[in-house]
Amino acid sequence: MEFEFYSHTDTGRVRSNNEDSIALEESCALAVLADGMGGYAAGEVASGMACEFIRAELGRWLREAAANASDADVKRAMDICVDNANRAIFSAANSNPTYAGMGTTLVMGVFRSGRLLMGHIGDSRGYRWRAGQLQQITKDHSLLQEQIDAGMLTPEQALYSANKNLVTRALGVEDLALLETHLHEVQSGDIYLMCSDGLSDMLRDPQIADVMSAHTSLADMGAALVAAANEAGGRDNIAVVLVRAQGVAEPAPRSWWPFKRLGGLG
Repeated sequence: MEFEFYSHTDTGRVRSNNEDSIALEESCALAVLADGMGGYAAGEVASGMACEFIRAELGRWLREAAANASDADVKRAMDICVDNANRAIFSAANSNPTYAGMGTTLVMGVFRSGRLLMGHIGDSRGYRWRAGQLQQITKDHSLLQEQIDAGMLTPEQALYSANKNLVTRALGVEDLALLETHLHEVQSGDIYLMCSDGLSDMLRDPQIADVMSAHTSLADMGAALVAAANEAGGRDNIAVVLVRAQGVAEPAPRSWWPFKRLGGLG
């Protein structure tokens, strides 16, 4: 199974700087997207550190080991790399007053033949487009989502809530960050969308689906999504990753990789 990648970030119409970051490692089918937070340029620093750290460390491991690694092995590698990235951002935030309080959301995907391991922290999202239907496959770590889950708000009421941007998990703000990871079956023709809330806050899911259905190339689709978010107000930075799966899936390999939870991957 082969994967086609496209990515794009845009400052939007209100912000003067871009705190969204993207890192792709197409050689090992890895995509990382982060939406930074913090004063001055700290949000840019946090999201950039997260993306580049995970791309470099997890990308290296995937190139060396993924061919013979099980999905459980890959998940453990994701957890270790995210933990190391979290510690690096947390340390930088606590050692440099300019970066105090910085952090970032995160959504990442490791695409394998016939399956996807998608992990996330915060409210950056993952969606699957399959057979003309769009489905959100991540669940926001946010106060708003907790209120929906508790029955305090309906999804319709949540659209107008003032608490949209209050996340309950972030990378780099504490010494421990928990990556929520799920394994998904991948079918040929699937398109996976990863995005920051600069897209999902501006466009409702049916609007995202309408834009995706109107285009066949990933470049046109991604550009149209960003344009639609800007036309709707562009109140935040916008980051989009699109990944299309094509071909026939191969059987999953057996597990063999020995992990050691040290400073990196052993």
